[in-house]
Amino acid sequence: MATKIRLKRLGKIRAPYYRIVVADSRARRDGKVIEEIGKYHPTEEPSLIEVDSERAQYWLGVGAQPSDQVVVLLKVTGDWQKFKGLPGAEGTLKVKAGKVDPKAAVEAAAADAEKVKATASAKKAEEPVVEAPAEETAEAAAEDEQA
Repeated sequence: MATKIRLKRLGKIRAPYYRIVVADSRARRDGKVIEEIGKYHPTEEPSLIEVDSERAQYWLGVGAQPSDQVVVLLKVTGDWQKFKGLPGAEGTLKVKAGKVDPKAAVEAAAADAEKVKATASAKKAEEPVVEAPAEETAEAAAEDEQA
């Protein structure tokens, strides 16, 4: 039986998400599958790509042919390079930043604000104070009155 690694579409009309599946090449796109080996959610920022690397390596090793889109996803995760023996097996997968604790964020912002205040006051203390002669200030005041 000829097997393919391809995407199975799920989701709504303008909100798709996919499963990376191993299926008989003659089966329908969303039909019966042999095994699900991953997920792909393109609408998230950054896109969610999860692949069971061990199972992907197995199916590639026994001759399953990946579709073009699946090859791109496997290159991003590094599984394609691992299978082919190429450098760069760590992949270029971007992961979503973890959630930040709100209390920690507030404390960090307060600490940054205090640092800025401290550096500003230190710079003010370092600046020499130069006083203008009384004659120049009187001339400046007279010019302001004329304008």
